[in-house]
Amino acid sequence: QVQLVESGGGLVQAGGSLRLSCRASGNIGSINDMGWYRQAPGNSRELVARITRSGGTNFADSVKGRFTISRDNAMNTMYLQMNSLKPEDTAVYYCTAYIRRREVTFFQNYWGQGTQVTVSS
Repeated sequence: QVQLVESGGGLVQAGGSLRLSCRASGNIGSINDMGWYRQAPGNSRELVARITRSGGTNFADSVKGRFTISRDNAMNTMYLQMNSLKPEDTAVYYCTAYIRRREVTFFQNYWGQGTQVTVSS
């Protein structure tokens, strides 16, 4: 059993900040790449940011300079620091990760349940 759980979403005014967390738990052997996606009503799910096991990162152009992604491998946790938030950042944010369970040799892709971020103007 492996689970990803997001937390930290909420309502914030434009220009404000939020920090999202994603914790993996269960029978984890190792975690490879992790990332954050978001989906607004009527839109497709889009990549926000991703981070490799060693800390390499990529960001969507729309959030560059405003968002920071990080991870704590010892705690199986990933973070998304969101600054200078805009109304167009409003979406459900999803955590994803490639995880190998202890008893196998291959990685599988897992998703969290999502957390709502709402930015008011």
